[in-house]
Amino acid sequence: MERLQKAIAHAGVASRRKAEEMIKEGKVTVNGEVVKELGVKVGSQDKVEVNGIPLQREAPVYFLLYKPRGVISSAEDDKGRTTVVDYFENVQERIYPVGRLDYDTSGLLLLTNDGEFANVLTHPKYEVDKVYIAKVKGIPTRQQIKQLERGVMLEDGKTAPAKAKLVSLDKKKQTAIVELIIHEGRNRQVRRMLDSIGHPVLKLRRERYGFLTLHGLNAGESRELTTHEVKQLRAHAQSGSGR
Repeated sequence: MERLQKAIAHAGVASRRKAEEMIKEGKVTVNGEVVKELGVKVGSQDKVEVNGIPLQREAPVYFLLYKPRGVISSAEDDKGRTTVVDYFENVQERIYPVGRLDYDTSGLLLLTNDGEFANVLTHPKYEVDKVYIAKVKGIPTRQQIKQLERGVMLEDGKTAPAKAKLVSLDKKKQTAIVELIIHEGRNRQVRRMLDSIGHPVLKLRRERYGFLTLHGLNAGESRELTTHEVKQLRAHAQSGSGR
């Protein structure tokens, strides 16, 4: 199930904002009934019409992008900044990112037009592992690394147990490389976790998502997921083995 305006946008009829306007104007029906509420959700069995024309849902597509730094993880940006969708100009389907990576964070990001697939991957209970490599200021102690693993207290609550290790350090420059594996998806979580132990992030990249990696890709490059990868990723998430 997904919100009506999202279903309209994913079908390529209009942007989500425009779809919301059309709903408010009474131009959309669900199973023959005019709907003017934005909170309505529809599924694959519901018959949706816009201006009397049945909604034709797009065939699902799935992409893996090596997101560069300085790019917005969104389908559009009201400030005119580059978004991850700008890297898919030749893709006709209306795709959007699965979750987000911060503006200053690079790495693996999935994009799709399959709302159910995106929901499975981003729902907290499915616990898909996300592996980050962070260059931090200062050199964390063994105790601080264990602190990350046990969970640290942030303003929105304590983080779940994670895996962390010190990959390398530079005593001269007083910097270190830390690998952190989490399955939560809070806003700027990795940066906030490392801030909480006194080692702010200088550079951050997501290396892996579930079993997917950036192998063979440079920043700004992408590839389509195989049918097997899509099935495997969904199965791993739902079974809890995405970790």
